[in-house]
Amino acid sequence: MDSFDGEFFDSKADFDQWDRTRPHRHQPAAVCFLTMRLNDSIPKSVILNWHRERIDFLRRHGVQVERDWKAGYRALSANQQRQFDKHFSRQRETTLDTCLGACNLANPIASNVVAQSFTKFHGDRYWLGDFVIMPNHVHLLVAFRSSEIAKSQPGGWMRYTARQINQLTERTGALWFPEPFDHLVRNENQLEYLRGYIRDTPRKAQIAEGRYLYRSSRGRF
Repeated sequence: MDSFDGEFFDSKADFDQWDRTRPHRHQPAAVCFLTMRLNDSIPKSVILNWHRERIDFLRRHGVQVERDWKAGYRALSANQQRQFDKHFSRQRETTLDTCLGACNLANPIASNVVAQSFTKFHGDRYWLGDFVIMPNHVHLLVAFRSSEIAKSQPGGWMRYTARQINQLTERTGALWFPEPFDHLVRNENQLEYLRGYIRDTPRKAQIAEGRYLYRSSRGRF
């Protein structure tokens, strides 16, 4: 597994899908771009406004919904779903880069706990690619060996790091927003774009050195 460099998502091949607050997909060994954010990184007022905007997007595309935008999303065409995902993903990332909230991950103690958690099962449960730990969120590239691991590992990272960070920094309360965002990488160009995105996020967000942790992997990643 140490030399394993992941595969690209093939939409024509079989894949697993499960729904929580948003749909998730996985193919064994497919490279995934994963974003985990802290619980206070996006204010509730912003979330509610995004909900209204999602409803408006669906209605403008001929899908009549009242409150459950997720049901309406499934009624969109594949092209419309891509437009939806692109718009609201960009909106989320832009908001995260403003570094709202307490920004607990700016503390090197906390960011090192997260980094060590990521590397612990590299080559066993998954193959870890590039990652950046920002003050209030994390981006990483990872290829999970199975759908079962893809479902459980992000939660495992969050539970373990929350306990460690709360203990080491003497904080209390929920640390992470419970559900990460994930996107399966489809081709080499997209992978290189995401590697550059991860690398450049601190500079674009104007985060001072020492308040983030970036690591580049070797090989394909």
